[in-house]
Amino acid sequence: MTSLQLLNTPVFAGKRSPRIWTTGVTPRGCLNVDQNVPAAVGSQEVMEAEKRVMVGTYNRPPVVIASGKGCKLYDPEGREYLDLMSGIAVNALGHGDPDWIRAVTEQAHVLTHVSNVYYSIPQVELAKRLVACSFADRVFFSNSGTEANEAAIKFARKFQRFSNPEKKEPATEFISFTNSFHGRTMGSVALTSKEHYRSPFEPLMPGVTFLDYGNVQAARKLIKSGKIAAVFVEPIQGEGGINSATKEFLQSLRGACDDSGSLLVFDEVQCGLGRTGYLWAHEAYGVFPDIMTLAKPLAGGLPIGAVLVTEKVAASMKYGEHGSTFAGGPLICNAALAVLDKISKPEFLRSVSEKGQYFKEVLTKKLGTNPHVREVRGLGLIVGVELDVSASPLVDACRNSGLLIITAGKGNVLRLVPPLIISKPELEHAAEILLECLPALHGST
Repeated sequence: MTSLQLLNTPVFAGKRSPRIWTTGVTPRGCLNVDQNVPAAVGSQEVMEAEKRVMVGTYNRPPVVIASGKGCKLYDPEGREYLDLMSGIAVNALGHGDPDWIRAVTEQAHVLTHVSNVYYSIPQVELAKRLVACSFADRVFFSNSGTEANEAAIKFARKFQRFSNPEKKEPATEFISFTNSFHGRTMGSVALTSKEHYRSPFEPLMPGVTFLDYGNVQAARKLIKSGKIAAVFVEPIQGEGGINSATKEFLQSLRGACDDSGSLLVFDEVQCGLGRTGYLWAHEAYGVFPDIMTLAKPLAGGLPIGAVLVTEKVAASMKYGEHGSTFAGGPLICNAALAVLDKISKPEFLRSVSEKGQYFKEVLTKKLGTNPHVREVRGLGLIVGVELDVSASPLVDACRNSGLLIITAGKGNVLRLVPPLIISKPELEHAAEILLECLPALHGST
């Protein structure tokens, strides 16, 4: 039975017989489609089936994505969308990159999963490559960004206990910052500042203090107390509203952590791996962490997370103190190698910088005179457009016009994180759609 046939098959068939789809909806022809969109059930059928079988944790817009190519996505009826979300900064190479497909399919024919009981070649090769192109000495693999941050929490606590055996109560607390987002597991959500992510699941992990993002003096004072195991900070906040740290702020955190023995953790789950035009976002500041967490784009759409650490952090961990069944499997790591091969090339990174600057200039020119537009900001291809009203009506209007974007901040920031392969004409087309849809903001509050 195919996945499409299963779509309308009840999980428990006691009250009704399974129904199998025998025909699909023929896609409409659309401009610039250079692929065969497979016949499928229609969008409405998919959305109705989702309501019957999924836990209601996602407030999705009425769009079903059936296929993609490059920076374009298509629904089952063949409608085309320009993708400026890239799966929330995941699909850095777009959709259907041939080298990525080759890496996945070739590895699938060889070995998919063995668990971390054994060594596997792609895992070790990916770790070697990440160490070679970063500050780090060692790598731990996980399955997601939130798991990477969860591991970083554990590593930080273990490091303090290992490094201070004479202390009866080694440092166990953490600093995070306003508008931060570090994940949804119980530890990482405790480091996430937005109340609506936290409050339904309290009590959370204790010992987290939130400071204003960029407040140098408050951070120095608290780090100096000696109670802080680690400071978690995003060099550029994605979910928080595309807010960039200053060099002074990150340098101050680095200095204070060095003086006190606290660890500095850079969360680059969204802003890392080429999105800023630098391989790692912190390179733009010349400040380096003790731990860095990665995830979203690393395997080009397959689930992976990584924790990059210095030798002093790695030395505190012993066999069996942390692990994962699926993390760093051969299939995922071979896909990640294909992604890293492309993104780490200097010419690729230069193109991201150039396109990012071009996009900001185009957006400023086209949107900047609108009274609702406060600022266009960002670095490389992580770009935010701050509005003085909710961005939701504009997001909806853009979607209806064939452009997929997402909000950030307090819902008043457009988060524009396209595939890093996007072309300048596609960026200009996106800006044109945004301009045409701006009237949707009239009457917004």
